[in-house]
Amino acid sequence: MTDDVLAELYAILKARAGADPKTSYVASLYHKGLDGILKKVGEEAVEAVIAAKGDDPAALIHETADLWFHCLVMLAYRNIAPEQILAELKARMGRSGIEEKASRHKG
Repeated sequence: MTDDVLAELYAILKARAGADPKTSYVASLYHKGLDGILKKVGEEAVEAVIAAKGDDPAALIHETADLWFHCLVMLAYRNIAPEQILAELKARMGRSGIEEKASRHKG
């Protein structure tokens, strides 16, 4: 189910890339370019962290949804499908996080 939602949202985000920035929030993000999108991802990440420190689960859910949405915009802008991220996460399953991280620093 999760990958269906992500795939559907990704398709919508890709379709809105060419929309009018005055009438589409997603198009307005694309219009700002990668730096504008990354700024928004950073803002949403901070808001999610602040919500996590609080006592309201609904606020954390809301802010995490905002963060994921903007991360999907970033990925769509870079032509990276959510399935690629899910495949990476699946490849890491059953593997020690410490080992996985150490393998990235070899060389």
